[in-house]
Amino acid sequence: MAFKNQNDEETIADINITPFVDIILVVLIIFMLATPVIMNPGINVNLPKASSGESTPPSQLTFSINKDGKIFLNSKELAEESLKEKISEQIKLNPDTQAILAADKEVPHGTVIRILDQIKSAGIRKFAISTSKK
Repeated sequence: MAFKNQNDEETIADINITPFVDIILVVLIIFMLATPVIMNPGINVNLPKASSGESTPPSQLTFSINKDGKIFLNSKELAEESLKEKISEQIKLNPDTQAILAADKEVPHGTVIRILDQIKSAGIRKFAISTSKK
């Protein structure tokens, strides 16, 4: 704001940063609220707990199996028959692709092994199984 001082003719020019700080704080709050939605895009998977788990880098192929046995690839439902086709497309783009498998703890062990077998037989050599920390 510019003020005119009665004693002298100079204009005092100050930058008022209060509105700028208000806008930045609102944007920060929006990001803080939106980040969990972006990071966990809505597939409810109750992961088994493990104390020996390690973190892995994000992957282009993230498979999820919910407690109903539905399979998701990168948060989009996928039929088990088209699993190998989708993996083959990704391997053509990057032969060194890693897959991450997140299965609900109520999913039968046989289902997880069947999906893991399809992932490996489609050409994935590196894979990780998601768990939550104890």
